[in-house]
Amino acid sequence: MDIFILILIIIAAYLLGSIPSAVLVGKKMYGIDVREHGSHNAGATNTMRVLGRRAGLLVFLMDGIKGYAAVMLGWLAPLDPDSEMLVIFRLILVIVAVLGHIFPVFAGFRGGKGVATATGCLLALTPMPILMCFAVFTIVFFATNYVSLGSMSGGILYPVFVYFVWGDHSPTMLVFSILVAVMLVFTHRNNIRRLRAGAESKTYIFRKKDKKESE
Repeated sequence: MDIFILILIIIAAYLLGSIPSAVLVGKKMYGIDVREHGSHNAGATNTMRVLGRRAGLLVFLMDGIKGYAAVMLGWLAPLDPDSEMLVIFRLILVIVAVLGHIFPVFAGFRGGKGVATATGCLLALTPMPILMCFAVFTIVFFATNYVSLGSMSGGILYPVFVYFVWGDHSPTMLVFSILVAVMLVFTHRNNIRRLRAGAESKTYIFRKKDKKESE
């Protein structure tokens, strides 16, 4: 029975991650499928570029909430709250929820990169390190106007914050935090190519792009 409950929770986490926030906001509010425009990703960044910052921020919030909720489901598991098994199980929920966002069953398995969803997941798992990562993202983003560069900068520092600031020296968490950083960089490999070529699109929050930058 316990195994059955654990499986149900994992399925629920995947289904939560599969909620296609960008597709729902785009189609229901604007009549546009954001996957057919811009970078063709069903994520907050592409939504912001295609539909504007209000829609983009709404999608980021929705994606973050579903990730947070997916990991919080872990507390329903019939496991000892102080056990390493619960830690491992909650890490599994993080992975499953992010995979749900990247490969959403509700949107033809065409999702986004999972940054906002992962942010929500990690906020539930390690609140202080992820808030510090968000601070790094904010600084880099406002300094460069590159969302991808800000995301990668914050993600790469995640294991550093978990181990040295949060003080979690668990081998499981250390390996997981490193994998998070590696996965985030891997999913942004095309952005890295565009950054190196000077072809990455900039995102502006407080002002509009000038004509030269929008071309």
